[in-house]
Amino acid sequence: MSVLSSVQQFARAGDVSNLPKNIIRSLWDRLAPLPGGRAMFSRAIGRVAPYTGTVRARVVELRDGYAKVVMADRRAVRNHLACIHAIALCNLAEVTGNVAVAYTLPDDGRFIVAGLSIEYLKKARGTITGTCDCTVPRSSEKREYNVPVLLKNDAGELVARATLRTLVGPKRA
Repeated sequence: MSVLSSVQQFARAGDVSNLPKNIIRSLWDRLAPLPGGRAMFSRAIGRVAPYTGTVRARVVELRDGYAKVVMADRRAVRNHLACIHAIALCNLAEVTGNVAVAYTLPDDGRFIVAGLSIEYLKKARGTITGTCDCTVPRSSEKREYNVPVLLKNDAGELVARATLRTLVGPKRA
């Protein structure tokens, strides 16, 4: 199957939680080395999770237990105070933590975010970079993980700190 058809299949899939393999890891590993591959991967994530796609986050780095995702400052993610809206920051935090966890899961695992807490530390302006460095689930055993995400501005200043309460478990039979 070609890379493009794999991406199209993924983008149309809707619920990808019961596919036989870790589709996030598979697609990233195939696309990331290609010219435009990271952008294609990021757009596919936005197609599978349409609300997440509204912030147009770009995954720039992804490996076991780690993700780096950027979001441009643009009018669509701003509030009335001319800074990035709190919920856009929440959305960036969630996608950053989710791709880190999703990439890391074993093929027979799935997850869902059961809670999210976030502290807004300063007004967010400019490109915001989300990073997640989390515990690596080694099995699909039913377990809860706290997934930390840091959001920083172009100057490297911390603008928000989030924690996703993520439940991992086995895929349905």
